[in-house]
Amino acid sequence: MKLSNSRPSRVGRNPFVHKLKFTMTEKIKIGLMSVTVFPVRLLLVSFFMLLAWPFAFAASLGRSEFVIEPQSWWRRLVDLCLQVIMRAMWFCGGFHWIKVKGERAAPSEVPILTVAPHSAYFDAIPVTMTMCSIVTKLESRSIPVWGTLISYIRPVFVFRSDQDSRKKTVEEIKRRAQSGGEWPQIMIFPEGTCTNRSGLILFKAGAFIPGLPVQPVVLRYPNKLDTFTWTWRGPGAFKILWLTLCQPHNSMEIEYLPIYTPSDEEKENPALFANNVRRLMAKALELPLTDLSFDDREISLSEGPLRIQDYSSLLEFNQLVCRLGLRAGARVKVLEEQAKRAGKLQGDRLGLQDFGQFLDLPVTDTLAQVHRLFDKRGDGQIDVRHFVIALSTVHRPSRSMETLKLAFKMYEAEEDGDVREDDLAAILETMLGLKEVELSGVFLSLDRPDTGTIAYDEFHHFIEQHPRFVMDHLNFEDHPGRGCCVRRERRNGHNHDKDD
Repeated sequence: MKLSNSRPSRVGRNPFVHKLKFTMTEKIKIGLMSVTVFPVRLLLVSFFMLLAWPFAFAASLGRSEFVIEPQSWWRRLVDLCLQVIMRAMWFCGGFHWIKVKGERAAPSEVPILTVAPHSAYFDAIPVTMTMCSIVTKLESRSIPVWGTLISYIRPVFVFRSDQDSRKKTVEEIKRRAQSGGEWPQIMIFPEGTCTNRSGLILFKAGAFIPGLPVQPVVLRYPNKLDTFTWTWRGPGAFKILWLTLCQPHNSMEIEYLPIYTPSDEEKENPALFANNVRRLMAKALELPLTDLSFDDREISLSEGPLRIQDYSSLLEFNQLVCRLGLRAGARVKVLEEQAKRAGKLQGDRLGLQDFGQFLDLPVTDTLAQVHRLFDKRGDGQIDVRHFVIALSTVHRPSRSMETLKLAFKMYEAEEDGDVREDDLAAILETMLGLKEVELSGVFLSLDRPDTGTIAYDEFHHFIEQHPRFVMDHLNFEDHPGRGCCVRRERRNGHNHDKDD
């Protein structure tokens, strides 16, 4: 695949990975704090959380989750008590003072607060300080003690088991936002997941669909040692709690930015609205924009000997197929059926109209964009087998061997089941996101440099025996340990000319 001009050729630091490194001095400090301060802090934090529970439980009794009710004097008193208790809890956890910049707008003026970056469960601090509603999964209210506190702030629950969950969630946000301040403000983390704060990933559109003014809120953790970040690959929840409670002091800054009022164009286009607010917040944070989303995390975190090396083109492809509705329908049976049909074409190249017929989709701008990704020759024709391989890769990025087996079925010769060397190079280029893959090292290692073909079982066994297969046995453009590769010549003197 090739990148369009609208995307960078590579993505920077992976926002879904967090690695902690400690100096010897820091290790000694953590060791001392673990046997002195940590147990005391943990006991106090637990005490205040348990103390908050009866207040939240009593105030939640008999209250409707769907109908707004006047806030009685005693519930306002409970609000105040809970804010004091929760602030004491955070204080005992080392958040001795929390710097707040700017001024929070009134609910009647701004119904939605958009908060970023979302990187830790300590991001709950501004929620407990304001008692705003949040958007959270339904399973959250089943968490002992904490679930009662979550239910008290009347969140918008997401029913993940419901196929229409996203639509219903957006409708509920819109209903509350248009209540004229009768409902509490909704504090939304539009990234939709936790990252390592290296940049702002793409915002989900839910907070921006109502087309009403929003107030951006940015969070900072100025500590030199980042023990807060809780993302997809990194320290677990308890380790983060332990390390954070072992710090002498934990700093946090909350900044309320000026209210952002959408233009008429932004009201009609929530994605544009979201992106413009994201740019504003990134500027305030002095962070780059990262062209990744929650849905891209599996691709960027692929593992195994055939893990994706450069996921830029596959991310663009994934976004396009999601817009076409193909990502959700990429079940194993569907992929196998497409692979069977693609194999029967035996490399016949398809134009845009034929490609649409292959997928049973009308020709649209999005379909044309997908088609262009695989048009390596620039002649408006593609090998649809490359599309099937890419679709299988983004559907199951951590199960690369299954994709490899599917690809072999499309390319293998009928007489012996082998795949040619140049076809295997094309398969690996698509799966790994690489350019100009050259396999002479593999065939030399197999002591069969002159055959030019290989069977799936033999190749699979070779990969299993070499966990660093990509780095040690492939030549490709921008290889970190070599210069750009030059394709070796065939035995008949002609260069490899892949049918891309």
